[in-house]
Amino acid sequence: RDADSINDAVEFVLQNFIEMNKLWVRMQHQGPVREKDKRGKERNELRDLVGKNLHVLSQIEGVDLEMYKENVLPRISEQVVNCKDDLAQFYLMDCIIQVFPDEYHLQTLETLLSAFPQLQPSVDIKTVLSQLMDRLSNYAATSPEVLPEFLQVEAFAKFSNAIGKVIEAQVDMPVVGAVTLYVSLLTFTLRVHPDRLDYVDQVLGACVKKLSGKEKLEDSRATKQIVALLSAPLEKYSNIVTALELSNYPRVMDYLDNATTKVMALVIIQSIMKNTTCISTSDKIEALFDLIKGLIKDMDGAQDDELDEEDFKEEQNSVARLIHMLHNDDHDEMLKILCTVQKHILQGGPKRLPFTVPSLVFSALKLVRRLQGQDGDVTGEEVPATPKKIFQILHQTIEALQCIPCPELSLRLYLQCAEVFLAQLIDSFYTSSYCVTAFLIQAANDCDLEPVAYEFFTQAFILYEEEIADSKAQITALHLIIGTLQRMNIFGVENRDTLTHKTTGYSAKLLKKPDQCRAVYACSHLFWTDDQDGIMDGERVLLCLKRALRIANAAQQMANVSKGSSGSVILFIEILNKYLYFFEKGIPQITNTVIQDLIELIRTEKQNDSSASDPSAEAFFASTLRYIEFQKQKGGSIGEKYEQIKAS
Repeated sequence: RDADSINDAVEFVLQNFIEMNKLWVRMQHQGPVREKDKRGKERNELRDLVGKNLHVLSQIEGVDLEMYKENVLPRISEQVVNCKDDLAQFYLMDCIIQVFPDEYHLQTLETLLSAFPQLQPSVDIKTVLSQLMDRLSNYAATSPEVLPEFLQVEAFAKFSNAIGKVIEAQVDMPVVGAVTLYVSLLTFTLRVHPDRLDYVDQVLGACVKKLSGKEKLEDSRATKQIVALLSAPLEKYSNIVTALELSNYPRVMDYLDNATTKVMALVIIQSIMKNTTCISTSDKIEALFDLIKGLIKDMDGAQDDELDEEDFKEEQNSVARLIHMLHNDDHDEMLKILCTVQKHILQGGPKRLPFTVPSLVFSALKLVRRLQGQDGDVTGEEVPATPKKIFQILHQTIEALQCIPCPELSLRLYLQCAEVFLAQLIDSFYTSSYCVTAFLIQAANDCDLEPVAYEFFTQAFILYEEEIADSKAQITALHLIIGTLQRMNIFGVENRDTLTHKTTGYSAKLLKKPDQCRAVYACSHLFWTDDQDGIMDGERVLLCLKRALRIANAAQQMANVSKGSSGSVILFIEILNKYLYFFEKGIPQITNTVIQDLIELIRTEKQNDSSASDPSAEAFFASTLRYIEFQKQKGGSIGEKYEQIKAS
């Protein structure tokens, strides 16, 4: 076909389109007002005939980009704008986007976009514009070779400018509409120009400008769109560090209500966990904690009392997990990270501290392990990382726990034995606060920091004396203190004597005699350790065991007075086993004669007991005697020691 026939065909279809559209628009205004709805339905049925003209135009051979750009699109756009009918404008703009090729849209963006601000305020522009951006971003994704064309025609700038003009022209556009447009623009930008963070930040900045002057968003639909806007960079880059480089990112978050701020904070943390992102500088962590502040502390006086307890625990466990993701191989930078985390989590209040403090302690102790052998005076702010500096931070951190009505947790954080839980440490890293304490003291022990370790014990004793009143809690606390102190070889004679004296004194003052007895014989381990250069004081071991025997005897007498029977001999059997333990250790003060006398004492007490025998005590005693016989039969040096003891 020659050019004239093509032009004639195009002109004919265009004229037909214009006349049909005019007729279609007039239908809305002809006839009685009461039949307006009926006419609207009829128009919906006829609209495909109008759109068919545009489809025919797109199929005419010879309608190339040049003709489309110079003749077709300007004529169609003029008709769309001049008809001033919201139904027609929405439908026809959608038709243009759908029927003509992506390449044409890209090369005529300026003309196409110039029509949008001129449309009626009631037209759902955000949907049409979103469809256009979505179509072009798909075009870029499926045909990467066209990406230079997007840069050449400045597609981002044109879309951004058009959206700004639309929002400016439609002064009554609801916030949700504007934010939806920015979500579509951001999606387009991330797909077409993922390497241009400046473009991403511009979109966020434009959204901030639109929201400026407004309070927290109350429209749930707008809030949902803001979450989508903030989530898009996280999903694209799979790295929160990239999002932290966007200056407008936190400014957008400021418009979310408190509940949604928490939701977004969880999304951020989940992104970090999913992608195992390592945040390695204190300034980035400062920015990150500003983003997740809704989980770190109460916002604007809001309380978490109404929050479901399980949800609250999950939130705080997420924060605890996050703390373990913060790492830097440089010791000084890691110390700055710890200080930054401490500053933020100590604002969390009494409900959050039990979740977050243990995680900080573990992270700090990992650094202490890396710093073993280093030390120095701690003065000023910019001192190098040293164990002493870190322990001062830890002391301040754990001390903050004392503001909550749970002193047992604070004491455990000071004293719990690292060895007992070390095998489970990785598995329970995020939720267990109980294994922190002794890990802390053991680390102090490894770094030869006697004053620091002594201070931890001092704080534990203060907690025991002033805060722990429940008898069961006292028993648990005392055994933690004994177990931890027994493993310490850092203390000099004077400090160790002070601590052991305090511990044995507490043991003898427990409310119930059986509890006193068990705590006192447990203290015997404080005076005999197998470590190199360990304590080996047989006299004080024997003193503890004899004291335990006296307490057990007093318990028997009290049972006789109150119940009319001497009661169970279980305490004597337990003490016998302690004697056997130290007997095998070679303590000279504990001889086979002493053990034989104790065995006979137990037999006598059993005979004097007129009440029904205790099956557990009987089984325990029988097992102990079998053990003695077994050792005799085994022979060797231990067997010789047992040879003169008559167990049967």
